[in-house]
Amino acid sequence: MPETSLGVLDLVPIPSGGTAAEALRNSVDLAQQAERFGYGRYWFAEHHLNPGVAGTSPAVVLALTASATSTIRLGSGAVQLGHRTALSTVEEFGLLDALHPGRFDLGLGRSGGRPPGRPAGPPPTAPPVVDGRTSNGLLLPPRFSFESLLGSPRIALQRRLLQLPGAESQDYAEQIGDVLALLAGTYRSPEGVEAHVVPGEGADVQVWILGSSGGQSAEVAGARGLRFAANYHVSPGTVLEAVEGYRSFFQPSEFLDKPYISVSADVVVAEDEATARELAAGYGLWVRSIRTAEGAIEFPTPRQARAHTWTDEDRALVADRVETQFVGSPGQVADQLERLQEATGADEMLITTITHSHPDRVRSYDLLAREWRRRGLQPG
Repeated sequence: MPETSLGVLDLVPIPSGGTAAEALRNSVDLAQQAERFGYGRYWFAEHHLNPGVAGTSPAVVLALTASATSTIRLGSGAVQLGHRTALSTVEEFGLLDALHPGRFDLGLGRSGGRPPGRPAGPPPTAPPVVDGRTSNGLLLPPRFSFESLLGSPRIALQRRLLQLPGAESQDYAEQIGDVLALLAGTYRSPEGVEAHVVPGEGADVQVWILGSSGGQSAEVAGARGLRFAANYHVSPGTVLEAVEGYRSFFQPSEFLDKPYISVSADVVVAEDEATARELAAGYGLWVRSIRTAEGAIEFPTPRQARAHTWTDEDRALVADRVETQFVGSPGQVADQLERLQEATGADEMLITTITHSHPDRVRSYDLLAREWRRRGLQPG
């Protein structure tokens, strides 16, 4: 296996009994620790109206974190463009780059609440899957349908509160083109009027596209020759479709001469498997709150999680996520990450870990980084 850098994806989770302020302080501390452990990137996700997630504005949290770190790359995973403009996004990251030049990744995604777009033509060719596993043993559960979530009242309310009355989301591919043009200083309106963003134009940011399938996000990333982040942790059943779709659409660009992929995974590491599984006990209940459109709850303690009475319907709702969470000792989890990297051909891995206790979360990242270095897989 080639050297494969590890990065961090942080939702700024709020543990049960905690506060948003504590979660933010914990995330800044974790970024400092991740820098010390040797992680290459630290990204913040964007989520709204969730009782247990404080990461509502990546740019704001990035500004706080940049002032507390010095070398680790920082980024958004992802800014959700469906309720934003290209200008506001470039301005925000232009401001960040002005004070901390060359440290930021501008990860872009399509907003939740809209079904994923599908490209024209046949679906991309992915490696064969037999009995739900790739040839190297990676689990690929059945594709989860998000249709029930898209029709939920909470998602509709979120969409209404995030957008101005009567506003329509811009076509995603067109919006990505506007972001790139504003960064490059080549933007022209249909009437030929120039726009120059200060600060923002010429900002030294890496642009990434995040996607969970081989649909529009993979198509835009490939056609524009941009970096692509595939979400095994969000939609494990479609990760191969996503990376192969991106590769099939890829065109060399000023940014890349060949495809470049990061793949995410949910991970909990402890000294032994039994301890790790205890720390991960709240994960299923947390995923259930997301999948029922309740909104991510405060992350429960193992005791709170065990008190939940599970129905067969509950278990089926979260099975794909729970079964593809990598939980165990450093060696066990590193083996699973190597399997994911091999199956997807990822150039980097993006790790997201949530435990109720902040020290346990920090320890998980520390143990994984140590094992990754021991195997000679961490570049630099």
